[in-house]
Amino acid sequence: MNEKPAGGGHEIMEERFRALLSNTNAARAVSQAVEGTIGPKGLDTMMIDKFGEVVITNDGVTILTLMEANHPAAKMLINAARAQQLEIGDGTTTATIMAGALVTEGASYILKGVPATKVIEGIRVGIDYVIGLTRQHAREVTGLDDPLGLAVALIAGREDREIADLTLRAAHLIGEDLLRDDDFRFADSVKAQAGVESEIFPGVTINRDPVNREMPTLIEGAKILVIDDALEPEGVSKEAQRTETGLRRYLELRQLYERNLCKVVEAGINVVLVDRGIDDLAEEVFSEAGVMVIQRVPHRELTRVCEHTGARMIKRAGFNRDATSLAGYLGTAQLVQNSQKWGHTRVCGGGGRPEVTILVGAATEEVVDERERIARDAAAALQAALKGGVVPGGGAFEVWLATQVEKLAHETQGMTSYGIRCVKEALVRPFSCIVANAGFNPLEKLEEVMAAQKAARSSTVGIDCNQGKVIDMLAQGVVDPALVKIYACKAAAEVAQAILRINTIAKKKDAGEDKFDFA
Repeated sequence: MNEKPAGGGHEIMEERFRALLSNTNAARAVSQAVEGTIGPKGLDTMMIDKFGEVVITNDGVTILTLMEANHPAAKMLINAARAQQLEIGDGTTTATIMAGALVTEGASYILKGVPATKVIEGIRVGIDYVIGLTRQHAREVTGLDDPLGLAVALIAGREDREIADLTLRAAHLIGEDLLRDDDFRFADSVKAQAGVESEIFPGVTINRDPVNREMPTLIEGAKILVIDDALEPEGVSKEAQRTETGLRRYLELRQLYERNLCKVVEAGINVVLVDRGIDDLAEEVFSEAGVMVIQRVPHRELTRVCEHTGARMIKRAGFNRDATSLAGYLGTAQLVQNSQKWGHTRVCGGGGRPEVTILVGAATEEVVDERERIARDAAAALQAALKGGVVPGGGAFEVWLATQVEKLAHETQGMTSYGIRCVKEALVRPFSCIVANAGFNPLEKLEEVMAAQKAARSSTVGIDCNQGKVIDMLAQGVVDPALVKIYACKAAAEVAQAILRINTIAKKKDAGEDKFDFA
């Protein structure tokens, strides 16, 4: 009997390494896609779809969202960046670069024989240590008059003074208490539009016009009804209408619907916002009564209107309520106004939560989205700074953290120290990209900064990207929100650990099949 030589162990090991290398290459490719955009000298990326539509941006989450990615590990990095954006509103590029570095360094140690579990454990230990140090060394922003607030908005707003000033003025109108509220997202207050002057105003916007030009464009003392449904009578099928009973039911529903429309008018409701469309009868009745109706309002905008005016959304069936019950669903506003010049409708002076809209003007339609992204970053960064303080920017603080992590790795016994060193390498990666994008040698500048920080015993020393000189980042107003750094570290570590934990890639069986193949 012929026997095959024992080689199964090698095959399993080779399969594991293939999976690791495949995931590492994918993660590195995603990271490289945004490395050239970070820092004050970062360049733009042109995204082109199959129809030739072009988006030019250096916003990390925009690049990652629009780029084509088929590899599962690449998608994991992109999802981590999205989570960072949703959670804190900024720092997606940093999180992606750090995640790519963690995966690359971790894989190199695993390929050299370090157990993956030890690398993962070391990454967790190192990141926990970094987060603790960041919280400990964050400098508090004492209020909206603190110069650090403007500095944060200016840095996050890519040094656009107009956007930074608008953001700070809007913050003053909203107030610190609301900005520190975890349920309030300041970035949602931003709207960009081509051909208008930048301004701020108390209230929210609806990116729609009234249903027709016969309806009023200005309502003072607004009583607002928000319908999370279509504005039309309940339906009866065509087949049912052919029967006597069905026809009777159809006519009854139409009569009830018409009475409900009249009830709305009699209740003094003068603004109706609808999630979907409205039928001809509703348009006719409300036009004659001088009621402003706006249809197909995005749900996100309806939610903001409700929060600002105190309105509660109602379904179509809720029309059957009596006038007293219906009144409990209404919101109020001092002013609801539409203008063809604006291209949107404003709801101002609501009876609910205070809201402010930052309207950012753009020269052309091509730059509207980019201007909005910049302003949203500035608003998110300012809010994060108020809630969690600031740290030196320009990668300086990460370099200082890296030196502390290096000390921790030396003090840690066993193979866990290799995972901690992965964290050290990931921390210096954003700084290296920033310096390289400015046209300097990353290794040379890294050594300069580390030496200067050690001599000054300070975490604020960094590199001036204009002249390449060592400067005090804090004194120059180059600061980042501490919460952005903390969440970036968390996001990067979570996705890196998930990728490094993958031992085998297997293809799922198709429906109806009983077999599966290894990729």
